[in-house]
Amino acid sequence: QVQLVESGGGLVQSGGSLRLSCVVSVSGLDYYGIGWFRQAPGKEREGVGCINKSDEKTYYATSVKGRFTISRDNAKSTVYLQMNDVRPEDTAIYYCAAGSDGLADYALCRDTRIYDYWGQGTQVTVSS
Repeated sequence: QVQLVESGGGLVQSGGSLRLSCVVSVSGLDYYGIGWFRQAPGKEREGVGCINKSDEKTYYATSVKGRFTISRDNAKSTVYLQMNDVRPEDTAIYYCAAGSDGLADYALCRDTRIYDYWGQGTQVTVSS
């Protein structure tokens, strides 16, 4: 069973930065594509972005492009979400998810159905 644990959430001021981590309990992280999602109160879960398993290409939602960066360290079985210039509308619970399918574009990235495993989430709150 693959387990994912997010960390790094917290309270940050608008314009600040935060780095989320997703530790994946698997021996071969490079076999999985990893997606980041978020869910604000009263809203549907939204795809933030993802990193592909083979070529490590990344794809992002328009709302975060240029501000957020996803990277992975396969040796540490960890995927990161660097959040810069955060805004109050970024406030949400952030989740990471792992799937063995290729993530060739954002349309696949944002599809929750292709992911096999999910973390429990970490809260990010951005104050104005």
